Formats: sequence, structure tokens, C-alpha cells
Amino acid sequence: MQNKEQNPMVGQVKKSNLYIEDRNKLTLDGIQEVISFNEEQIHLNTNYGKLSIKGENLKMNKLDVVNGNISICGMINSLAYSYTGSSKPKEKDTILRRIFR
Repeated sequence: MQNKEQNPMVGQVKKSNLYIEDRNKLTLDGIQEVISFNEEQIHLNTNYGKLSIKGENLKMNKLDVVNGNISICGMINSLAYSYTGSSKPKEKDTILRRIFR
């Protein structure tokens, strides 16, 4: 194992910022890749999981893959994150789960 002095990226949290202006413009940092897009939906992989953007007349004005930035214009109706892999929070045990173990 490497310690923090040998590998400066160990222990650093990746940043992701999301800005919405009047539901017509969205700017986002922390993009890893664009999965798919059309005028009604855009699906992205971000530092915090998959992000689905739904709306009308959606257009990607700026996409900087190197720095992980994107700018989207159009009527934004919804944003939804979904967790993948180990980033998913653990489910809390309900009373029924505890009883029927």
C-alpha cells in the first residue's frame, strides 16, 4: 500500500458542482462521460454516480471531457442521481427485517 505522501490522490474527495439558472441552463462539473443524449434526455456518469437529466429541447452547448465540465440549455424538468457500486448508501434495517432474520 502507498501512503498519502507517495500518492497525493489518496483520501481526496472528487468534487462535483451543479448550477441551474431559471430551469433553462445547467452547468455541471465532475463529469466522467456522456452515456447518451437526445433532445429529451441526457445520461451522464459523474463523480457521484449516474445522473439523468430530462427536459425539452435539451442541447449540450459546452462539453469539456478533459476537465469534466458540461453546459446544457433547454427546459429542464428533472434531475435524478442513481448510485453505482460501492457508493450506494447502506439500507437501514426495518423492523420486519430485524424480526425475520
